[in-house]
Amino acid sequence: MQTPTNITLNKEKTLLTITLGKINYPLSAEYLRVYSPSAEVVGHGKGQETLQLNKENVTILRIQPTGNYAVILFFSDGHDSGIYSWSHLHKLALDHDKLWSEYLQKLKDIGHAHPQI
Repeated sequence: MQTPTNITLNKEKTLLTITLGKINYPLSAEYLRVYSPSAEVVGHGKGQETLQLNKENVTILRIQPTGNYAVILFFSDGHDSGIYSWSHLHKLALDHDKLWSEYLQKLKDIGHAHPQI
């Protein structure tokens, strides 16, 4: 696990870029929202995850550092209970393609319309 050397939010507030070492990982607000580490999203145990719907237009309003280990992201839909630890952000950055594909497949499986399906 690496501590990000930089975290930047674009001016549209739709893309958070995490720098790990010398590599930039652009992560969309939607991706970060649907993979929030909060209990609302992941539940309180295996199999209790809640598929997040209609997050295509969510933005990140604010980033709040939490100690030296995490940030809290404040989203435009009111969600702000996820603490994004460096290890969680690292996993989201490295596994982006796999996790995003899984999310889109879950949406497709339930017949939910998404611009990328």
